[in-house]
Amino acid sequence: MIVVVNRERRLERVLRWFDSSRQVASQSDAVDWVRIVPFLLLHVGMVSVFWVGFSSMAVAVAIGSYCIRMFAITAVYHRYFAHKSYSMGRKMQFGLAFLGATATQRGPLWWAAHHRAHHRHSDTTNDPHNASRSWWWVQVGWFLSKRHFAAPPNVPEWEKFPELVWLDRFDLFAPVCYALAIYVLGELLSGYGTSGWQMFVWGYVVSTVFLIHITSFVNSVCHKMGGRRFNTRDSSRNCWWVAILTFGEGWHNNHHRYAGSARQGFYWWEVDVSYYILRILRCFGLVENLRVVPEAVIKEGRR
Repeated sequence: MIVVVNRERRLERVLRWFDSSRQVASQSDAVDWVRIVPFLLLHVGMVSVFWVGFSSMAVAVAIGSYCIRMFAITAVYHRYFAHKSYSMGRKMQFGLAFLGATATQRGPLWWAAHHRAHHRHSDTTNDPHNASRSWWWVQVGWFLSKRHFAAPPNVPEWEKFPELVWLDRFDLFAPVCYALAIYVLGELLSGYGTSGWQMFVWGYVVSTVFLIHITSFVNSVCHKMGGRRFNTRDSSRNCWWVAILTFGEGWHNNHHRYAGSARQGFYWWEVDVSYYILRILRCFGLVENLRVVPEAVIKEGRR
């Protein structure tokens, strides 16, 4: 009987890889080692670059894969779903949400809910990635802990869209589709010095691991390094090199001063690639109502 129960428990934990609705609420900070097996395999897979080799085509696709999904995380998961800093149609909303899910940082509702908790409780014990804790915790520990696999229920405006709820529930579906597409692309381009496996490793595995950790720099670095233009109640800082790597997210102190803006680089010299792309999309009518920084906040920062 004990063996059967243990087997059922292990099966249930494996099923949570595919169906996030099976997550059980927990207050434990311990790592859920069974649940994070896909995360670990992704990192172990980095060593396969020595097996599949190198090609300029594969590296170019890896860079492009990183860039397009970094935009999806910063401009869509963050600025749209977490902060509603602009608007778009329902079809565009789902398409960009699906693109964001390919970044393998879980679903849009889960992501937005935790980020809102970060703003509501910044640098306190209720902050998911509390900056006063260890670097490991802030960088990846919180993401892997039993406590944070279930999302806090604070995104009711998105829960009314069944397609978003489905995407959030089966958050592994988009990454698998994306990885398969990258593999097929490699096979189609096999006449140009690459292959399916090489493209999969560089275009999905390598680019995804970099994407996960560089995104996390906003949590781990931008509460420790950089300048503070605004005297916010938290430890947020502006870090220019994180802003470059994350398409504008490194202007974190700006963001904590006025989180509702579609723009995080408040001044012309603060490079914010995600905002530039959003302005281009607005020209084509794909997004609209980009919220701007109030002039009073701009003047405050100059002082």
